Amino acid sequence: MNFLEERIAKDGVVKEGNVLKVDSFLNHQMDIELFDEMGAEFKRRFANENINKILTIEASGIGIACIVAMHFHVPVVFAKKSQSINLDGEMYVAEVESFTHKCKNQVIVSKKFLSPDDHVLIIDDFLANGYALQGLISIVHDAGATVEGIGIAIEKGFQIGGQVIRNLGYHLESLAIVDSMDPATGTVNFRSQE
Repeated sequence: MNFLEERIAKDGVVKEGNVLKVDSFLNHQMDIELFDEMGAEFKRRFANENINKILTIEASGIGIACIVAMHFHVPVVFAKKSQSINLDGEMYVAEVESFTHKCKNQVIVSKKFLSPDDHVLIIDDFLANGYALQGLISIVHDAGATVEGIGIAIEKGFQIGGQVIRNLGYHLESLAIVDSMDPATGTVNFRSQE
């Protein structure tokens, strides 16, 4: 087991409906030392890519993306899930469906922060069905920028998202891939990534 799998096994909580709660260390309370390990690992896995920008989606991906960005020495752009008075000028917009929240959102990125010169690493906390990633990929393409890679903390390998994204030809790296979960016993089985 790698460091993230060990932490999930220790502190993750499996709930009915294929829900894995990692809110004590990943997406509500954040363990920054763990994030730093994750950032170093993403830097290692994407070392050969020419990355000048990190893109994520609010809210849970932001913390991880910021620490990853420190390892790459690049800025983070995050797609917003709602229009606000702070957003002005032209926008890239994509519609995404949330597995967790069971709703559709438009995600928005200001055109001033993504351009054809950008080589983007997309970072997110979870990959389930892949709708959020497909929305972010479409925004990168609309900007004329290049997706150099996609880094995911936890992929639900028993759902279609990872396969869909890999079939599209993207360099996708997940630090932990969950093959199955049992809410009765609380056990999580991980896919070997040797």
